[in-house]
Amino acid sequence: MNSSKKIHAGKPCILCCAITGSVPKKADNSAVPISIDEQIESSHEAFEAGASIIHCHVRNPDETTTSEPEKFALLKEGLEKYCRGAIIQFSTGGRSGSGEERGGMLHLAPDMASLTVGSNNFPTRVYENSPDLVEWLAGLMREYKITPEIEAFDLSHILQAIKMHKEGKLYGKLYVQFVMGVKNAMPVDKHVFDFYVETMNRRAPGAEWCAAGIGAGQIIVNEWAISAGGHTRAGLEDNVRLDKESLAPSNAALIKRAADLCEKYQRPVASVSQARDILGLESVN
Repeated sequence: MNSSKKIHAGKPCILCCAITGSVPKKADNSAVPISIDEQIESSHEAFEAGASIIHCHVRNPDETTTSEPEKFALLKEGLEKYCRGAIIQFSTGGRSGSGEERGGMLHLAPDMASLTVGSNNFPTRVYENSPDLVEWLAGLMREYKITPEIEAFDLSHILQAIKMHKEGKLYGKLYVQFVMGVKNAMPVDKHVFDFYVETMNRRAPGAEWCAAGIGAGQIIVNEWAISAGGHTRAGLEDNVRLDKESLAPSNAALIKRAADLCEKYQRPVASVSQARDILGLESVN
């Protein structure tokens, strides 16, 4: 094994499973879980494959997106029952609602929730995160003791998250996720990735970071993150395929690919207790 593989050997790697998101549908891949029961079953399989964080969106029966608190409550209840100790992370993303609707489920007090601290262009719309909305969501997370996962689509989001954390506006330990591969936003580019890692290490050395790749970039970004000592995300929200010829049969299959890369770089897959310790979250008895 070369030195680049040895430098982070032994450091547990947190695997996050983004189970369904707001975009992929059954027509794209029949394995995409839509109903609450499907999501719980798919999450359990991914949990067994090594995922310690379950990133949650909820859908309507017609596969459209929603931020309905009642659906989040049912999903949380099922995950707590069948994925014992898993870190439950709700999405407050803009595709699932608008304005304060996006935080309407935070009173359910999941362990974590996604938070984007700036706006950017997506291919057909502006992903709008106004300063007032960001402050309001961050305030709710402080009120309910929810650790944000910062979803960074651009450099400015990373720098703003570090600033907000230093000012005490973000609850808990700073955890920043680089989202790479969304058109018009951060590309899947190794030089860019390396710069973001260096920026986090220099400006927020006590923080943790992870990275997610969209589409074919998922496995590429998984390997970059694992080899660089970070954590990573996989799942059908971001990518419905194993390769050009094959659809992913499950969320668990995508998590297993990431777990195999952890083995390649001699990084153990973090258990739920290790993941909670790394992120400064309460343990579950």
